[in-house]
Amino acid sequence: MHQVAYDPDGRAENESGENGRPLLHHGHVGTEPALSENKGARRSKMTTMVLWLLRLVALLVLLYMFVCLLSLLTSSFRLLCGKLTGSVFANSSLLQNPVTGLMIGILATVLVQSSSTSTSIVVSMVASGVITVQNAIPIVMGANIGTSITNTIVSMVSLKDRQQFERAFAGATVHDMFNWLTVIVLLPVEIVTGYLYHLTERVINSSDLHTYKAGKKDMLKVITRPFTDLIVQVDKKVILKIAEGCTEYKSKRLLKVFCRFSDVTTAVNVSYDNGTVTELQNTQEVGMEKCSALFSHLGLSDVQSGIILLVVSLVLLCGCLVAMVKLLNSVMKNHVATAIKKMVNADFPGRCSFLTGYLAILAGAGLTVIVQSSSVFTSTLTPLVGVGVLDLERMYPLTLGSNIGTTATAILASLASPSDRLSTALQIALCHFFFNVSGILIFYPIPLLRRVPLKLARFLGKTTARYRWFALFYLCLMFVLLPVCVFGLSFAGSPVIISVTSVAGLVTIVIIFINILQDKHPKALPKSMQTWDFLPKPLRSLQPYDDIIQTTCYTVTSCCKCSAPCAKIESDPVESFDLTLTSSSSSPNSSWSSTSSSDSAASVTSSTPLMV
Repeated sequence: MHQVAYDPDGRAENESGENGRPLLHHGHVGTEPALSENKGARRSKMTTMVLWLLRLVALLVLLYMFVCLLSLLTSSFRLLCGKLTGSVFANSSLLQNPVTGLMIGILATVLVQSSSTSTSIVVSMVASGVITVQNAIPIVMGANIGTSITNTIVSMVSLKDRQQFERAFAGATVHDMFNWLTVIVLLPVEIVTGYLYHLTERVINSSDLHTYKAGKKDMLKVITRPFTDLIVQVDKKVILKIAEGCTEYKSKRLLKVFCRFSDVTTAVNVSYDNGTVTELQNTQEVGMEKCSALFSHLGLSDVQSGIILLVVSLVLLCGCLVAMVKLLNSVMKNHVATAIKKMVNADFPGRCSFLTGYLAILAGAGLTVIVQSSSVFTSTLTPLVGVGVLDLERMYPLTLGSNIGTTATAILASLASPSDRLSTALQIALCHFFFNVSGILIFYPIPLLRRVPLKLARFLGKTTARYRWFALFYLCLMFVLLPVCVFGLSFAGSPVIISVTSVAGLVTIVIIFINILQDKHPKALPKSMQTWDFLPKPLRSLQPYDDIIQTTCYTVTSCCKCSAPCAKIESDPVESFDLTLTSSSSSPNSSWSSTSSSDSAASVTSSTPLMV
């Protein structure tokens, strides 16, 4: 028995408590901090879930705005260049040359920012007898190339971050490289054999065609059109009629001002020399009710509306993309980014891993059919490649699938054509479909050929990350200057075009062959040709051009910031300056130092390529 000594003050302690009282509530006292910690953890989880939901909603809203702004950007190009595009197509004599037709397809699609519009123009021209299906096939190939400019423009929003820009530009241009390579291979085959024409002709002749009115369904536009129609509405029929040669449509407006018309008949008395008077009735279509679009009420011309809409849509598009990228960066952090990246870029286990790419092609085709635009789909994927969520190897099959998806949409739309245009529209849509399928069969199943577009895209990404001005140069060269130059040569006749393209192709093949030998078997070449050092530096490097651009940008920015130092520099009797850009590879801060030199020409050297 446990005995407790006498304690008159009542301060004795036992084993279980103080002052003789056992600690009966000891467990309750210990659980209070645990309960508070549990409540804090629950609140933290609830806050995290709410933030995730808010970010998801914000991302969906930004994605919706992104798609709407792409549609407004397309409308602005139609307002600015729609009639010009129709006039280019109206000159049917130029379309007899397949190379010219290819470049016109690229240029027209770039001008209207829509391959579906340029393809529908081609369908209407073939149906009206302006051109043949054989002449239309190169134009469709060109439209396939021109539609890839949109995601290339979108990638330039990541210009500020060098690594992100490299990934985004590579992800965007892998679409360009595949389309260009497919055209380079298949266009000569089509010219010589006409396999696309004969294949589609057999398919059409063996089919019992009936108009399918439910084929033309605008799934995505059902959501976006209520918003875009409140901003601007464009009459695409004007472009089609100008392309068909209807000159009276050149005076009509592309911008829809009135949406409800009424026929007004007026009587006019005509007097003849013999004294008789005849009453003639003149019926005119008069606008009764203006459209609900904003630009229909501003009273601006087509060009003014197009310029304003182009500037506003580009600015808002850039802001929307920047916000999307920042939101993705805030979401894709730590283990979340790792988990999502593994899930998106994962392959099937074991021997079935090769099927992953084909499943991605099917996924890309299905999603493109849903959004009904390859430009929207690939432009949405480009920021994901930039932030590192999507690998280039996964972007490539998704892009190929988008090419298939947009042709499937065109086939469904062609089935809704009137009976007099049904066979023509379907044959051109099938030419587009088999063209993309043939390209996939060439540049995807064979690993050696699969790596060619990927390597070219990575090369462009690294080049643009080092020389950021090269991105704009690439866009202007591939989508504007090259088509315009070939289009200009077409006026000199087919022999000139054939000669120029043959020489350019031969030089390109020789350069590629020498590059392969320099990389794989350098000893097979003479010692002087084992590198390109025997050429002048401007012919083998972009660094001299980068130096000029850096110097020009520095001079302009310096003169804009402070005119006094510029005036002082001009007044100083110094023969030349050596402008040296010094920067470390790890620090983003750079400084320009100017040193006088009397015996050397003005030059710029950079240890790290920077964007001024």
